[in-house]
Amino acid sequence: MTDSQVEAQVENNAEGVQKLTDTKAIIAYLVEKFPLCFIAEGEAKPLKIGLFQDLAEALKDDERVSKTQLRQALRQYTSNWRYLHGCREGAERVDLYGNPAGVLDAEHVSHAAQQLAEAKAKFAEKRKAELATKKAQQKRPARKPNANQTTRKPKAPQVKLSAVDFTTLSAGSKVKVKVAEQAKNATVLNVEKDGARVELENGLVMTVTADRLFA
Repeated sequence: MTDSQVEAQVENNAEGVQKLTDTKAIIAYLVEKFPLCFIAEGEAKPLKIGLFQDLAEALKDDERVSKTQLRQALRQYTSNWRYLHGCREGAERVDLYGNPAGVLDAEHVSHAAQQLAEAKAKFAEKRKAELATKKAQQKRPARKPNANQTTRKPKAPQVKLSAVDFTTLSAGSKVKVKVAEQAKNATVLNVEKDGARVELENGLVMTVTADRLFA
């Protein structure tokens, strides 16, 4: 999220203090306040058990956020694919200031893996349905040109690409990114809920939505 987007999602209260009203804006604020605990990009670190209480105490006098908003933001942060990817065996939890707060036990590792698998499967089904709908629309017969209308030049053929299996993507996966009518080779840096952050062959790093990723 850019600074301008965060600023657009705040409102001034009667005392002139900027009050955050959007979950993404609150997460961006937490990244700014506690950079050793929360991160905006890349694989997130598992959080200390009971971190919400520490967070509520640390921000109890902060008028920009409420406990309810913090709870919602924390729930969204820990359900993000970046966070679930980081909940692997042997990973160590951190507190608000980046201090070690215990190693994840097998139960939490298993639960995170299950959540990630379910989220990816759900997203893959959604994308499969969207691609099927798009394919059906492309098969519709073209309308015959009106004799009174000027004949248009035929469009250049579109690049044919195979849909990538989103459930198998991980950091280091080789993919193609569709840019206009061209397919650029790229390497996945990290997988996110609605897409992935990739690096093109020319070194350009960008975040793309899932519908622009292909095998």
